[in-house]
Amino acid sequence: MNDAILRVDDIQKYYGNKGSLTKAVDHISFTVEKGEFLGIMGPSGSGKTTLLNCISTIDTVTSGHIFVEEQDITTLHGGLLSDFRGQKLGFIFQDFNLLDTLTAYENISLALSIAGVKPAEIQKQVKQIAEALNISEVLDKYPYQMSGGQQQRIAAARAMVTNPAIVLADEPTGALDSNSSRMLLTMLTELNERLSATILMVTHDAFSASYCHRILFIKDGKLFHELNRGSDSRKDFFAKILEVVSVLGGEQNDFL
Repeated sequence: MNDAILRVDDIQKYYGNKGSLTKAVDHISFTVEKGEFLGIMGPSGSGKTTLLNCISTIDTVTSGHIFVEEQDITTLHGGLLSDFRGQKLGFIFQDFNLLDTLTAYENISLALSIAGVKPAEIQKQVKQIAEALNISEVLDKYPYQMSGGQQQRIAAARAMVTNPAIVLADEPTGALDSNSSRMLLTMLTELNERLSATILMVTHDAFSASYCHRILFIKDGKLFHELNRGSDSRKDFFAKILEVVSVLGGEQNDFL
């Protein structure tokens, strides 16, 4: 599969010792194609966050392999790992994580500066992403001078400006009200459709998941079910997600 941006190959993650082993991730395999918007769902304790932590290199696998653009990231260490994380992964956080003392332009360009990109090239790349996300007019402003929606777009621009192989979002709507959640999800959709971003989102929320193209459901560290949106409307896809959730956890509350 040449178009596979991410390939997770039979990974396991154990915690504890021989006396009491917890299998947080238990023989999981899947691929994410270029330009895909994939959701991962599961009840609390299902292993979905551990899985994302392994993909984002925050945690290491016990066995198996994870390939990003055909590079086996489970073999990277030290500086090589830091470089990989900075160049190939984009992160979207629910609380934006913008630096208050930097302007929007400086927040977006920081990763490029750290990577040693020349100022003229930085200017070009920031201008490009700002135009794509309609934030050109706020580039000179500080976060406290912006609306929540503008801050969100600056955070998205920062995630995308390095042209990462994949953007990772862990419960991005977790602490947001319904209006802000919709804005964030619409923005992720825009990144996916207008900038061809490949996105992997972990969520417990069926409404958020309905924005994805495909959803993997995880239970007890294993892949339990897969749903493809196909040509379904978001409303119809949402209904199908709720059906799986009811089988998976019994209670919708298990997902909170």
